[in-house]
Amino acid sequence: MAQLPPLNGLRAFEAAGRHLNFRAAADELGVTQGAVAQQVRQLEAHLGLPLFERLPKGLAFTVTGRGYHASVAAAFDALRNATNDLRPEPGKVLISVTPTFAAKWLIPNLPDFAADHPEIDLRILATEKVSSFHGDGIDLAIRQGEPPFGAAIDAQLLFHQEVIAVAAPSLVDVPALPLSAEAVSVLPKLHDAHDLWPEFLRLLSIQDKGSHGLRLSQTSLAMDAALSGQGVTLVSRFLAASDIAAKRLVQIVPLTISGKQDFYLLSLRSPKRDAAVTTVIDWLSSRVASVADA
Repeated sequence: MAQLPPLNGLRAFEAAGRHLNFRAAADELGVTQGAVAQQVRQLEAHLGLPLFERLPKGLAFTVTGRGYHASVAAAFDALRNATNDLRPEPGKVLISVTPTFAAKWLIPNLPDFAADHPEIDLRILATEKVSSFHGDGIDLAIRQGEPPFGAAIDAQLLFHQEVIAVAAPSLVDVPALPLSAEAVSVLPKLHDAHDLWPEFLRLLSIQDKGSHGLRLSQTSLAMDAALSGQGVTLVSRFLAASDIAAKRLVQIVPLTISGKQDFYLLSLRSPKRDAAVTTVIDWLSSRVASVADA
């Protein structure tokens, strides 16, 4: 045991290497960013060589660090797998998603999954926080972001970010759609945490002349307010697709905002993936493909 590097340093290095970011690793491990950085420095001092290059916006592996991380990550995976083998829960899959994704896309699609796969216990962790595959015991996560997500993470694109403006038919003159820029300017605006209205109005070359709109912490709440006729909101097209198809919401102008923060399905890279997890991944992929083809 005396020949082993400090285990806290190995744990910090393994997490930091997956995220290539000390802050994200600290959030996962439940410690401060400074603690993670210090533990990695102590490991580097023990080994006598650098494992990361410190960059202005994150980390990059040194050549030695990349190879060492692969071995360390494999060792931690072996420990986790050995522990899981002692207490298996066959058929259980925990997926972490944001509350908006859960409410507006995942849950409405779950009846078909439950009917096709009654043997799988699919559990949903709806949270805005960054979830940890290890600390929170999740199997899958769906998040907005931009690759790369870390050396140990498989990332599969689900939906491109395409933001549109929607409102209840009761709020707008539906036969007059799409609305003029001036008509959009006077509508009450519903704001969420993404705060995309300034960019949207700038692209329309107008100023906001509407009444003071609601400010809500989640996109799902802004959508609910829009459904009740309280204003117009900005939302990713796929989240509003079912409400638009049912004519509960209408797109008021053709303008869209695209960005790099697309929606990805994240999972741990592993040569031996649980069959239930694979089934959920395949179902999500097929469901997204059917939406795209609709």
